[in-house]
Amino acid sequence: MTLTTYCLCFTFPEEGTFHDLAALLWNSFGTSVVLLQEIISIYLFLLPPNLTPAQPNRVCNVLALLQCVTSHSDTKMLLLNAKIPFYFYPFLDTTSESRPFEYLRLTSLGVIGALVKADDTQVIKILLPTRIIQRCLRAMQIGSELSKTVATFILRRCLLDDVSLRYICTTPELVFAVVRVLGNMVGALAAQPSSSLLKHIIRCYLRLSDNPRRIE
Repeated sequence: MTLTTYCLCFTFPEEGTFHDLAALLWNSFGTSVVLLQEIISIYLFLLPPNLTPAQPNRVCNVLALLQCVTSHSDTKMLLLNAKIPFYFYPFLDTTSESRPFEYLRLTSLGVIGALVKADDTQVIKILLPTRIIQRCLRAMQIGSELSKTVATFILRRCLLDDVSLRYICTTPELVFAVVRVLGNMVGALAAQPSSSLLKHIIRCYLRLSDNPRRIE
């Protein structure tokens, strides 16, 4: 049994119980290729949207393993430089709100969230040209409460980077989109309150206010 098969067949270990898992996954021969094959295998079912409830399970398990890799300081940049996270973008580009698609959306956001969690300008510099902001805005509009929370967290982490903040605030269509989506989310919270989501929204507004071009 290969390492990948073993990991996919058994319960993912609790955080902190296997400190070498990230390095083992990344450095084991052929493991990254097999994980990518699992991700790509489901692309055919995205358009038109015809996923069954059971189909995303294996892909979500793969994404959980890759989140472990992105969370480790020794392997995070290796995975990002290999552009592995870009293979998750088709899951973020879907507009279906059904549960199978939401599972893929949420788990993909979790991997990106792990990437931006630390203050690392290099990570933001790589992600910014890939329209990660626009993809987060989409998830903030159509995702579940948890997906909206993770997507807003990613947006907030991007805004904390000075280069990213300047880019957003000097791109009119983008800053208008960010403000519009945040405003719509605040309005929606009146019907479905969420303290954690509101916290991230407020912090996004606060960070936007730090840029002198915010009113132009």
